[in-house]
Amino acid sequence: MVTPKRDESEINEEKIVDQIRSLGIDMIEEAGSGHPGIVLGAAPIMYSLFAHHMKIDPANPNFYNRDRFIMSAGHGSALLYATLYMAGYPLTLDDLKDFRKIDSKTPGHPEYRTTPGVEMTTGPLGQGFATAVGMAIAERNLAARFNKGKKEIVDFNIYVLCGDGDLMEGISYEAASLAGTLKLNKLIVLYDSNNVCLDGPTSECFNENVAMRFISQGWNVITVSDGEDIKAISKAIEDAKAETEKPTLIEIKTTIGKYSKLEGTNKVHGGVLEKEDITKIKEQMQIRDIPFTISQITMEDFQTLIHNRCKNISEKFEKNLENMEEEDRRILEGFIQGYKTYDMKDVIYEAPIDKAESPRVTSGKILSSIVPKYPSIMGGSADLFTPTKTYIEEVGNFTSENYIGKNIFFGVREHAMGAILNGLALCGYHPYGSTFLSFSDYLKPSIRMSAMMDLPVTYIFTHDSISVGPDGRTHQPVEQLASLRVTPNLEVFRPADANEVIGVYRAIFEKESGPSVITLSRNTLPILETTKISEVAKGGYAVFDSERKLSGILIATGEEVHLAIEVAKRLKTKGMDVRVVSMPCIKRFEEQDQEYIDSILPVEVRKIVIEAASSMSWNSIVFNKKYLITLDEYGASGSKEDVYKKYGFDVDSLEEKVENLLK
Repeated sequence: MVTPKRDESEINEEKIVDQIRSLGIDMIEEAGSGHPGIVLGAAPIMYSLFAHHMKIDPANPNFYNRDRFIMSAGHGSALLYATLYMAGYPLTLDDLKDFRKIDSKTPGHPEYRTTPGVEMTTGPLGQGFATAVGMAIAERNLAARFNKGKKEIVDFNIYVLCGDGDLMEGISYEAASLAGTLKLNKLIVLYDSNNVCLDGPTSECFNENVAMRFISQGWNVITVSDGEDIKAISKAIEDAKAETEKPTLIEIKTTIGKYSKLEGTNKVHGGVLEKEDITKIKEQMQIRDIPFTISQITMEDFQTLIHNRCKNISEKFEKNLENMEEEDRRILEGFIQGYKTYDMKDVIYEAPIDKAESPRVTSGKILSSIVPKYPSIMGGSADLFTPTKTYIEEVGNFTSENYIGKNIFFGVREHAMGAILNGLALCGYHPYGSTFLSFSDYLKPSIRMSAMMDLPVTYIFTHDSISVGPDGRTHQPVEQLASLRVTPNLEVFRPADANEVIGVYRAIFEKESGPSVITLSRNTLPILETTKISEVAKGGYAVFDSERKLSGILIATGEEVHLAIEVAKRLKTKGMDVRVVSMPCIKRFEEQDQEYIDSILPVEVRKIVIEAASSMSWNSIVFNKKYLITLDEYGASGSKEDVYKKYGFDVDSLEEKVENLLK
């Protein structure tokens, strides 16, 4: 950050805006790809926000009480990088020249932990908008916990730049609806409204009254009719910050590709500008037509405005932190550092007398033990608290009247729920969300973002098999396990009983990063004497064995482990000795050393998988498809027993199949 060199009244703000524009189009020209339309059209919005409103410290970009800015319209990355560079963030001109090049700090769309000042990975439209709602929930929850009396320890705004594309995506509707219901007044969305999308004018596909839509969802809406009017944009942001009851949408009417010969058309959205056009644009902005030409005084002016408003802001937060009560400071420092691991040794769990329990019930007991204990573990359900067993009695509900509550009622908004969980995780939480496994498809884009950003989000999916029976094929997951398992950096657990559920939660909360999925049966299952809490972390281990030479190995997950053990017991009476391996997490098992893997699955012994789900998860373990007793078709409505029998997962059918395969 520079030392101020002249009075603010002498600063030419339009020159700063045009310098941002110039850098942005130079980056796109250098890369040979990008999106110049938003760079030229929305630069005044970015300038107004960063120069006059964002509570930031470019020299210390990650201090906790900073305002968050989310570029939901992630294709506008060149605009964001140019702004961050001009504002004094630790980026160099060479970084800008490396736009979209391999391993650069300036990838094609913003990436978390890659570029200073980028708060999350964006690109899939609507994700940034919805994730910002999660950040706004985090801010309100933290403020309710730590702001006592007149002290405002935690007090940050969350700003979003979005376009028509973000608002067309269904996730933004879901997220906006919940944000309005919860009165998240720290959320301010800047809507780059230019009436153009990639394929043409929005009149062909998006004719709704956006302002009325947001008003109906409980938002405050402000309109700026001229996207070049810096003062009007700044006044709108100021008014939004003063709003105490509602989130705010500021609709700013801009011209996509301002100054270009293609301005106002879809042709300027995502295509590289002609060199002649760039020359004329720079002539209109009175900037030399030399790529990456920087006016030092213009950059210093921008940084002066930020410095005068934000000087010592991170130091003030550190001082406030030092003056907090010791226990509160310890907890808040945990959020600041990002809680890495949790001590799961003190988990309280009482097994039922009859030693039988549904894994989803066990999961609920574990959550009820740990959620009240750890402030950073917070979550909810997509209108399925009762069947997923994720409602925690002791911690209260997060509502507009009770921001300190920890049960989040997401409503039937699975897609937004996933993104909101990411927003919480980006603020230092270890959040969880729940629904049925068959509905995990609604969350898949958000789960992918969790994995890409390496966020500690836990997804709890119950009703994990065709054994849900009467609800029929729409509620019986088949392909979901495979789809989740192939997601990079995502651990997927399917425990067999209460012991393994405990082991799964221990594995999840004792690891340092990354998202996890836990899939749970709704059915009451025996708690096996041979399942081991400590072994779950290895991904797979033997739960039924023989001292004699093995005839074969059955590998199973979830409730199919119980079926496999019954089959093994029957075959034992016929002189066939079969090991049963429970494989709660394939990824974990494959990460073990080869000696352990070979001890559990000896190469010379035939292996058979039993899982009432897609065969596509098992190719790395069983190479011959005939040894996969799996399901590659949709289920049917009927009792659990009838559905199992129809698809060959009753014990009699399994015994016959396994015996024939091992002969």
